Amino acid sequence: MVTIRAARPSDAAGIRAVYAPFVAGSAATFEEEVPTVEDFHTRMLTSPLRPWLVAETGGGIAGYAYASAHHPRASYRWSVDTSIYLAAAHHRQGLGRRLYDRLIAEVRALGYLNLYAAITLPNAASVALHTAVGFRPVGVYPNSGYKLGAWHDVGWFGLTPVDEHPADPAEPRPWLPGGEPTAR
Repeated sequence: MVTIRAARPSDAAGIRAVYAPFVAGSAATFEEEVPTVEDFHTRMLTSPLRPWLVAETGGGIAGYAYASAHHPRASYRWSVDTSIYLAAAHHRQGLGRRLYDRLIAEVRALGYLNLYAAITLPNAASVALHTAVGFRPVGVYPNSGYKLGAWHDVGWFGLTPVDEHPADPAEPRPWLPGGEPTAR
């Protein structure tokens, strides 16, 4: 059974364990050194709080998804960037979809209107996941990162409201983790 719940600071080591292989052996992230557990604590507690979710199995953290500021300038405050990482043993089992469905619902409930995801290309699995949950391609930054001896394009994908953007949007609210976990 997998439970999806709000991440806790005590999950930082498990989150780090999921993320480390992406840093060390892929271009999926442009970080070149694995962040420390303390780095993850800081990221999770950045104000205003935005959702950090984990997928937990009997064996620990199987994956995580989170939202972060899209850009520091005030007029971008209705937009967030989203990220998701799954341990290799949990790829292609529907877990990414479950994490993203919950993350999108939480982000929308807070009043964020635009969700964006940066995907190092090529990455067919990530593109398929993002498009399955409603993201659409919005652009490509060619050769924007150099890692593992090669230049990599980054595809930007966006998920915007089904309806038009409101003329006078309400301010987004900070996330208050504590909702009930979902299990299946």
